[in-house]
Amino acid sequence: MFSLLNLQSLLGLIVIVGACWGLSENKRAFPWKLAIGAIIVQAVLVLVLFNPASHGVLQGINGAVDGLAQATSVGTNFVFGYLAGGGFQQPYSVQEPGALFTFAFQVLPLILVISALSALLWHWKVLKWITYGFGFLFQKTMGLGGASALAVAANIFLGMIESPIVIRAYLDKLTRSELFLMMVVGLATVAGSTMVAYALMLAPTLTNAAGHVLVASIISAPAGILLARIIIPEKPGEGGAFAEYDSPLKYDSAIDAIVKGTSDGLMVVLNISAVLIVFVALVALVNIIVGTIFPGISVEWLLSWIFAPVAWLTGVEWADARQAGLLLGVKLTQTEFKAFMDLGAVPADEMTERTRMLLTYALCGFANIGSVGITVTGLSVLMPERREEVLGLVWKALFAGFLATLMSAAIVGVMPASIFG
Repeated sequence: MFSLLNLQSLLGLIVIVGACWGLSENKRAFPWKLAIGAIIVQAVLVLVLFNPASHGVLQGINGAVDGLAQATSVGTNFVFGYLAGGGFQQPYSVQEPGALFTFAFQVLPLILVISALSALLWHWKVLKWITYGFGFLFQKTMGLGGASALAVAANIFLGMIESPIVIRAYLDKLTRSELFLMMVVGLATVAGSTMVAYALMLAPTLTNAAGHVLVASIISAPAGILLARIIIPEKPGEGGAFAEYDSPLKYDSAIDAIVKGTSDGLMVVLNISAVLIVFVALVALVNIIVGTIFPGISVEWLLSWIFAPVAWLTGVEWADARQAGLLLGVKLTQTEFKAFMDLGAVPADEMTERTRMLLTYALCGFANIGSVGITVTGLSVLMPERREEVLGLVWKALFAGFLATLMSAAIVGVMPASIFG
């Protein structure tokens, strides 16, 4: 049975698409077919992925990603020992194992491994054939070129910098619209290395938390594609089926590919680390200044009032809208990781199950101010000749990526609650 809350989410879906159309560089080129197709794809994915018959497939995919993260943790633990956490024996009693999660030791090293592995697979020509395969599929369904299609698929389980590394050989061939689409989808999804952490945070208060987190990252990809195409439509005759993807990138041997891939990944890791420190510190500095002038007030407190109606539009009950708006503000200013920590800490009797579920989708994306710095620095290392172009697109990408996760929440909010058990 549909309710007013379902209609509320439907209104939010219309507002989100309309907001992106308002920023469109070509309002006459609204992708009607893509809009209808993307919404249908999201709805079908939710129905299929929450079908009991699909649980084994989801577990298999998540297991493969988790295996890559575990393999990375072995190398990290070898270098940093117990400081890297990851189940390594601790020299002291640990009261809260979750507190051992360290971004520098358990997320950033994955970029090194992905970079080296991607270079090796490129040398073996595996990625080239995968690119052609995805290109055929997405050219027929969404009009994406092979490289863009592969980046979108990779973003579902990898990070917003790891996925461009996968198609590094093609970055200079991407059109402006394709570059923007890659940035938006990167900000709209999360990495497989963090999915498990999010699920563990939410498990005590949200039924089937792991399933919701995984599905949230998957269905935000078509949402990101749609909103990116609305804001910067592809020009006729460019990109998609018209794109010629070829690259002179070559490695002398498998060892050469691994070494050079690791070196490239290291430059990305160093830049990301430095910018993250600065951006998080700047947000804290603003909070200190605002709190000194207006005691008890913070950037997040102000944003909670701004985002309360935004949260309501996704289908959140008004009684929970202010608290939900606060969490959206935390995501935007202090990363989705902090927002998930705060959501998991909300007692079960202080927030409805529906609100908690919708927020899981709304928060499940890298679209935050810190990620702006990561995107700029990461892509600047990978494609320095297009740095000015990236700078000109990144804030629009943040806007679209943030709305893409809200769109995913609205899609879930439109559907009957019985689907999710």
